[in-house]
Amino acid sequence: MMLALVVMAMACSQSPKESAVETAEVVEIYGDTITEEGAIPTVELAALMTQADSKELKLVGTIEECCQKKGCWMKVDLGDGKTMRVTFKDYGFFVPKDAAGRQVIMDGVASFEETSVEALKHYAEDAGKSKEEIAAITAPAKELVFEARGVILK
Repeated sequence: MMLALVVMAMACSQSPKESAVETAEVVEIYGDTITEEGAIPTVELAALMTQADSKELKLVGTIEECCQKKGCWMKVDLGDGKTMRVTFKDYGFFVPKDAAGRQVIMDGVASFEETSVEALKHYAEDAGKSKEEIAAITAPAKELVFEARGVILK
């Protein structure tokens, strides 16, 4: 019994900063709690979607851009200069507006969607695009999009 108390006292006296900083990676979780296990690189998504209109999966990639109004969407790098818009299930959570450049792991559904001119203009406005860039949007776009249930930011 006495030995257990001594061990406990020694463990409690250890500085949490020293042990946590050396081994732990800072991550932020938004939406449903998810893990990294089984995540596929976003650069492989286009090939996976050649035979499906939608697919439930977990992806890992890099955030290129975020909604600058409130973090309600992000664009993730797909490789070859392409990006994919990611929204959040039921508008239930947002990511930090300064998340561009960070690695993201996301669990949800990828699908092809036709985005209306009105929606494209709204996204452009949220991204802080110029009036000229917004006015230049005149046609809907068929896009690969992702609705995330949960997100991990690194």
